[in-house]
Amino acid sequence: MSKILVADDSDILRMLIVDTLEEEGEWVVEEAEDGREALNKLETGGYDLALLDYMMPEMTGIDVCEKVSPAVKEQTKLVMLTAKAQEKDRQEAREAGIAYFIPKPFSPEELVRIIKELLS
Repeated sequence: MSKILVADDSDILRMLIVDTLEEEGEWVVEEAEDGREALNKLETGGYDLALLDYMMPEMTGIDVCEKVSPAVKEQTKLVMLTAKAQEKDRQEAREAGIAYFIPKPFSPEELVRIIKELLS
């Protein structure tokens, strides 16, 4: 069973994402509420995929991607969730090691489809 980390500072959005993913029954889902917690969990957790909010306290999703070890980058698909969807933001995310960029708002169905595609 694949393991997913959901890192977002919005309690409500994080809860909605976690509930949506857990309903699928295909994944073990864990949470982080800021960038520092996300980085710590990524370095020790053995995740297959991480959903990272761009704008988080402590560290942004980009900061997390830049600081995470090469071993984690090799093992974990890093996905950016963000309202910042301009091309320069996408380019910055790609350069940091983001595998996929999902602009907010997104539908739960779209999120599940993308995750299944990335983990297949």
